[in-house]
This record gives sequence, C-alpha cells and structure tokens, in this order.
Amino acid sequence: MKRYGDPKWVASQAISLDYNYAMSDFVGEHGLKEAELEALAPRLAAIDQDLAAGRQSGRLGFLDLPYQFEVLKEIRHVAKPILEWCWSFVVLGIGGSALGARALHQALSHPQHNLFPLARRQHRPSLWVADNIDADFFYGLLDGLELRRTGFNVISKSGSTAETLAQFLFIYRLLKGRVGADKARERLIVTTDPEKGPLRRLVAREGFSSLSIPPNVGGRFSVLTSVGLFPAALVGIDLEELLAGARFMDQRLKNAPPRQHLAQRLASLYYLFAALKQRSILVIMPYATALTGLADWFCQLWAESLGKKFALDGTVTNAGTTPVRALGVTDQHSQLQLYSEGPQDKLITFLEVEKFQHELKLEDLFADPDLSYLGGRSLNELFQAEKRATAFNLMKEARPSLTLRLPEINAFTIGQLIYLLEVVTVTTAGLFKVNPLDQPGVEGGKKTTYGLMGRPGFETFRQEFENAPAPLEKYLIA
Repeated sequence: MKRYGDPKWVASQAISLDYNYAMSDFVGEHGLKEAELEALAPRLAAIDQDLAAGRQSGRLGFLDLPYQFEVLKEIRHVAKPILEWCWSFVVLGIGGSALGARALHQALSHPQHNLFPLARRQHRPSLWVADNIDADFFYGLLDGLELRRTGFNVISKSGSTAETLAQFLFIYRLLKGRVGADKARERLIVTTDPEKGPLRRLVAREGFSSLSIPPNVGGRFSVLTSVGLFPAALVGIDLEELLAGARFMDQRLKNAPPRQHLAQRLASLYYLFAALKQRSILVIMPYATALTGLADWFCQLWAESLGKKFALDGTVTNAGTTPVRALGVTDQHSQLQLYSEGPQDKLITFLEVEKFQHELKLEDLFADPDLSYLGGRSLNELFQAEKRATAFNLMKEARPSLTLRLPEINAFTIGQLIYLLEVVTVTTAGLFKVNPLDQPGVEGGKKTTYGLMGRPGFETFRQEFENAPAPLEKYLIA
C-alpha cells in the first residue's frame, strides 16, 4: 500500500497554520483582532459559494486538477520513449510555464540531481528550465549539454508566447543540424492548448509529440497539469503522491468549519493586513532551501492574480500586495534588518519544516566556550532555533508574521501546499473584488513587443511606440 493510503501517515503530514504573532495580543496595534477576522465570515461564505459554482461550471478548472488520473497515463506514455535515450531535459517556457516545474524539481529532487552521473540519478535526465531569452544565459545553458542526448519541452498555453517560440526556433535549427530533421522532431515535446494556437497547428503539421493544457486552467495555476507534472515525471517525482496531497487539501477545505478553514483564514489575514493595516508587502520566507522555487512560483501566482487596476464592478481599485521572496537563514543576514526596523509595511509568512531528511550532528572539538556550546547539538537544532528567534524578535518589534508549518518536505505535503496557496489566492481575490484569472497589465507589454518585432496584426502598437515622446538629452548621462 502506498503511504498516502495510510490514514495515520496522512494525518501526520497535514500542513498547519500558526498566526499568533499576527494578532494584536502579541504585536499590539500592528496586529489584528479576532473580531476583525470574524467580521469577514459572511463575505467568505459568499466567496466559497462562488468557488463551488466556478468549479461546477469549469471556470475554476484548477480546482479539479488533483483528480486528473487519465493525464498521468498520458504523461507516462509520452515519457517512456524519452527515458530510453535522454540524459538531459530542458523546459522552454516562461512564467507559469516554467516556475512550477522548477519548484517541483527543487523541492522534491536531490539538490545535486543535475550533477549526478546517470546511474546515481537512476537513469533519469537532469532537468533545466530556460525561463529567459538572455542570449548569454541561453547559449551557456546549451553549451553545457550533449544535444544528441537532450530533450526539449516547448510549453506555451496560447502557443504564441514570443520568448518560448524564439527559443524553440533556435533549438530546432540547432537540432536539425546535429541530428537531422526526423530525430530533431523526436527530441521535442510540445505542451499547449489541445485545439488551437500556433504550436498546436505545428504539432498537427510536423508530427511533434505533444501534451495538452486544459483550456480552463490559466498558466500560473497550471503546475498540477502536464506543464509541471511531465518534467516532474521525467526526474522521478511521485506524481500520485503529489496529487494525493492536493486531494487531501481539497477535502480538508471542503469539510472545515469556518474558523478552521485554512484557506479562508489565511486569505483573511492577507486581505485585512492590506486593507486595515496598509501592509502592502507580503514576504514569503521559507526556512528550507528546497522551497525557494516554490516561493518564487507563489510570487507570480499572487502578483498576477491580485495586482489589478479595476475591480469587478469596473471601478479603479489598484488592488494587490507586493510579494517578496526571502530565504531563512540566508536573508537574516541581508533583509531582516529592514524587516525589523524599516517601514511598517510588511507581513511575513514563514514556511517552516518540522523534520528534515537528514540530521547533521555537531561535536565539541575545541576547548573554547564560544565554539563548544554547539557541541552535541545539530545543524537542524540551530536552523529551527534561528527561525523561532527571528519570529520572536520580529514580534518584539511589533512586526506581524505567521507560519505555515510542513511536517516534512515530500510530494504529499508539496501537493497540499500548492493547492492551498492557489485556493488562498482566489479567495483573497474575492475579498479584494478583483478577477484572479486575467492579467491585462501583462498584455500591453506583449502587444508592444509583437509590434516592435513585426508580428502581423500589431502594427498599431509599433506606431504607438514610435509616436511616443522621444527621450530628452538633459535626462541622459553618458
């Protein structure tokens, strides 16, 4: 029996929330009162009904992703022949097409996975995410790979993402020169909309292997689709356990009473600190290096979903808070000074892990009291002490924080965390009264770029750029 089928193990892996240090009992006027949280109950009930309706109608397609059992079969079918020859695998994508795969790989693979020899990786490929078109970065990444043994996953839901298409065009020409057109096609897997878009048309015409992104799942919510799951499968991550964790969180949220509803309480805290306390910066600070990629993924999810000029009723709202990723303990020595004594505009969310896979003991090796106090302790104890000390001293300075606590880092807990943060984001959008599924602020830059690059149909955007006021010499320093 898989361990996620054991009720005792499942119960032991439940994520918890500690928001003591966010409350006025601990941080005074800079914290919230229970009554302020409870006052949101009617609005949260209405939002919960809207989420249920969105799930039933298909508008919120990400809510059903934990139950997509057929997709796992499709992923394995496409992955099987690739694993027979592939030493390295590269994701070509940006934003939601890249951050999820990187987050899963960083959280659930060995930190040195990409550097191990094939046998140590159990003949799984190394995984690289080319999420930028910086020419030197892209050239350098490719320069370190054996292209004859490298597969490429071209990911774009729309099929028209300029950065991804540019990477694809460069790679395809390179592969054709190295291995010929037929073998070049074998080394490319396209993940895109199931029916439309330039990449889907190319799949039909050229015969590339392909996977689909559900049309009702936006890019930043797509980590639990083939976008994130296919690269994860190639490196050996347990997809069943990952989705089981997401299903567990879904059922937990469905059955929770309002005061114990993890997503609603977290969304309420985030919203009220912005609305009542003018805390416009949301710091997410994992105390686990493996979770830095997941924190980066959350920053995109949060920023694109909540940063909106217009409310649902069309009024100007300029909603949202700015997500910032920090890393414990590293950023105790870089950012913490600002968080402790700088502007009172931040709410900090710690991601804490109760138990790591390894315990590294320390010995008393020198007769020096400034060293020997560490003897008999462990790196693990020091790490946990530093997190507790950081949260405590922020509280002493009346700087609110809260902690999401993971019993361990494994596929089950990561599945829970991903699903929870997605529901939290949509619930918070409901409180801000904005649409969490669009990104109009991103589209303007895309359209201007298309115009500057000569894409047909975007000539007016190029003209708009060319007609803009020219830079003034008095503001240039050469």
